[in-house]
Amino acid sequence: MSSSLHLSRLRHAARLFPSAPVHPTHQPSPCSTVFTRRAMMSALRPPQHTQQHHVPRSPSPLPETTPVVTPEGTQLSNDAASPQVAARPPPAPKAETPRPRIRSTKAALTITPTAVSRLHALLCGPTPQLIRIGVRNKGCAGLSYHLDYVDKPGKFDEVVEQDGVKVLIDSKALFSIIGSEMDWKEDALSAKFSFKNPNIKDACGCGESFTVGS
Repeated sequence: MSSSLHLSRLRHAARLFPSAPVHPTHQPSPCSTVFTRRAMMSALRPPQHTQQHHVPRSPSPLPETTPVVTPEGTQLSNDAASPQVAARPPPAPKAETPRPRIRSTKAALTITPTAVSRLHALLCGPTPQLIRIGVRNKGCAGLSYHLDYVDKPGKFDEVVEQDGVKVLIDSKALFSIIGSEMDWKEDALSAKFSFKNPNIKDACGCGESFTVGS
């Protein structure tokens, strides 16, 4: 097998490089002879297969992810940081303690039935009016009662309501007449409202002025 392959290669080389006719007067040059031999030897060599070198490919870079930026000063809650922890319920609001109501130990003023009848007559007249009770500095003892007829209560007046009638008390006079009894008296000389005041410490002989004390 190898001898037949070698013979076919020699024939192929002879066809590629035919020998030139030799003239008796022309001798082949040594350079041409060497070139012919090298060409024949290269034709007789088996073809060399070129090896392909595989260049390893560099791995493709991973896609860049956009970092999450948290604003400065922002703190994550405990529930967001640890989702496995249940959210705590908000604390129950504290119940407000009700303030105790101030109750007076005695009524500001009591009205006798006779005084109630007179007050009804004033309210049912053509020009309904309310009575406002106050005190003034007068007389030898110091204080005296002062009654005014008004249409409506003042801003700081104390309103006493009894048996369907209303009486107003001046806030400045409340300390002096608290607990008093209001009555209506008529005689041959006069008709007026009178007061029985438990706060009076001293009074003048005519009864027009008085002094209060503890």
